Amino acid sequence: MTGPCTNFHEAFMRRALELARLGWGATHPNPMVGALIVEDGEIVAEGFHAKAGEPHAEIMAMRALGRKPDTDATLYVTLEPCCTHGRTPPCTEAIIASGIKQVVVGATDPNPQHASRGFEVLRAAGVEVEAGVLAEECSDLNLIFNHWIVEKRPLVAAKIATTIDGRIACRTGESKWITGELARADVMRWRRLFPAIAVGAGTVASDDPQLTARLPEGDWCPLRFVFDAALSTATLNPLPRLFTDSNRGRTVIVTSDRQHSVVVRRLVQLGVRVWQLPAADGVIEMGAFTERCAHEGITGVLVEGGSRLLSGLLKNRALNYLLTYRAPRLFADAESIPVATGLRVEIPTVGLQLAEVHHAVFGDDQLMRGRVVYPEKLEFDSPTEDGHDHHHCGCDHD
Repeated sequence: MTGPCTNFHEAFMRRALELARLGWGATHPNPMVGALIVEDGEIVAEGFHAKAGEPHAEIMAMRALGRKPDTDATLYVTLEPCCTHGRTPPCTEAIIASGIKQVVVGATDPNPQHASRGFEVLRAAGVEVEAGVLAEECSDLNLIFNHWIVEKRPLVAAKIATTIDGRIACRTGESKWITGELARADVMRWRRLFPAIAVGAGTVASDDPQLTARLPEGDWCPLRFVFDAALSTATLNPLPRLFTDSNRGRTVIVTSDRQHSVVVRRLVQLGVRVWQLPAADGVIEMGAFTERCAHEGITGVLVEGGSRLLSGLLKNRALNYLLTYRAPRLFADAESIPVATGLRVEIPTVGLQLAEVHHAVFGDDQLMRGRVVYPEKLEFDSPTEDGHDHHHCGCDHD
């Protein structure tokens, strides 16, 4: 049952979430965390984690207070305080030393080796701990971190924009614009969150995208992956701006380990990075890609490729998360380009599903996002014979 005390805690936790979001996209590989100190029902200090290696949110809040907390002080924090030494000392030690006797927490540490240990340390020192306040919202804030810390691999997410009937482009390949300005602005926000963006060679050839996050507070460029097993993008004339703009050092071509060194050297000379990975039938092995990302410390990749790339990810169970924007449009054209193809689904209950689903509305468009859940067995249909190249993603390249 929800009572007055719960509502009281939730109000302060929502403010802590607002603080945590001030670190949006800047804390990798650490989580976003917000904290505040309340005395006599009033917020007296606030803090958030701004960047890996810098003080955690709890420490920032205590520093902002600038004095010893009152005896009735309560610390609100969106994530369980750390209890182990990393780049910074454990926050549990600082909380205990401060004299704070009540801590209210949102989400539990997702790391199985640490989960609830911070609570145990605090309670052993006489600190009252209440956990699970707005736990789902606090956990959702750090979906990239949660996957990384548990799986030791990047969260591979895809963004698509569709019509009501699930089409991402017209039969001509034209996709600008399926969604409206508000939805496209939200895409920029997600681009800022993810450390890396990925597209296929066909998207580069047809759209010549920038793949940057263009926000009111300024532009930001993530790592920009181009999946191009055949290195076809290196022969385009003119070269794509991903290879020539001021951010070209943040462009990474992911190609086959059998590609000729002359072409690779040409790209490197341009300032573009090249990852040569195993490929089968012209498709990069995603296991090798995510392993390389893990080695490089890349915690999340947002895929904005078209139907072909998304289909390959789904077939190989390589997609972890999906963000799908749906516009109030209907093509009703069998020759228009679908979201993905290649699987054989004969009854609805065996199709791919989303779990931990979240919804949002942007003007007339809807966003549905969630974790991809695969059936035990994936059955494949015969290869697509519609002749379409299926490169486009249907939303907001440039």
